[in-house]
Formats: sequence, structure tokens, C-alpha cells
Amino acid sequence: MAEFRYGPVELFLIGFEGERPDPSVMSGLFDLVESGLVRLLDFVIVSKSESGDVDVIEIEEELDEYGLGDYELAALGITGEEDIVGFAEHVPPGSSAAVVAIELAFVRELASRLAASGGVVLTSERIPAPVVNAVADLADAELEAELEAVVAEADAED
Repeated sequence: MAEFRYGPVELFLIGFEGERPDPSVMSGLFDLVESGLVRLLDFVIVSKSESGDVDVIEIEEELDEYGLGDYELAALGITGEEDIVGFAEHVPPGSSAAVVAIELAFVRELASRLAASGGVVLTSERIPAPVVNAVADLADAELEAELEAVVAEADAED
């Protein structure tokens, strides 16, 4: 089986107040890192002044220096300058954000197995969580309405 050092990498832009994220802002991510589901590869802090000047801090080794816990980054620099510049456009003036690169560790195994069998992922698309949840809520509401209609029809027949 083909062994991959890394699986797919996701880049996230996480906004926060102040110049650096509070540990509580990042706790959900760190819980996933500790569980082994994701691996934290790179972490960059982007701050934008009120006048629009951008300051970038690339975390070099450990997040502990920034009060974010004793997490070691696995692939420093994997977030490219072009990525950072693109994400910086989304940071509102007078605020900050973290560009976080995470590896979906559980998908590394899938990628290895696909490669070993000659399979190739031709495309991949992410459906944002709010969209998935909204569609699921609509489907649940429709199912509930259909069930109520069936119950009402059965009651009418009695």
C-alpha cells in the first residue's frame, strides 16, 4: 500500500479579537488534535490595522510561546505566501485572524488505499457545515410533515 506522509490539508481562517487568539477560541481545534483526528501543520497570525496595514506572524515552532498550549507544528511553512495574502483580504480592519493548516489525518489512510489500488481522486468539494445542517433540518421538517399527514389520515379513517 502506498504510504503518504500527509493526507489532505485544509486551510482555515479563524477570526478573533485582539492580537492573538485566546486559548478558548482554539480549544475545539486543539481537542481534535489531541484525539488524533487532525494534525496541526502550520499556524500564522494575520493582523490588520484600522488603516488596512497587514502584519503577519508565522509561528515558528510551538504555540505555547503564544499562550495557546504545548502544540508542535508538523509542517511549518506549508501555508504559502499567496495563501496568506488571499486570506488577509478577509480580515476586517482593526482585527486579527489565524490561518490554520490542518491535515485530516483520518483521510490520509483513505488516500493511501486509493493510491495503492490505482484509484485517483478526480475532484473533491466541501459543503460548508451551515449548508449541510440547513438541508438536514429541511429534510427532517419535510419527513416530520409527511409523518404527521400519514398519522392524520390514519386517524381520519378510524
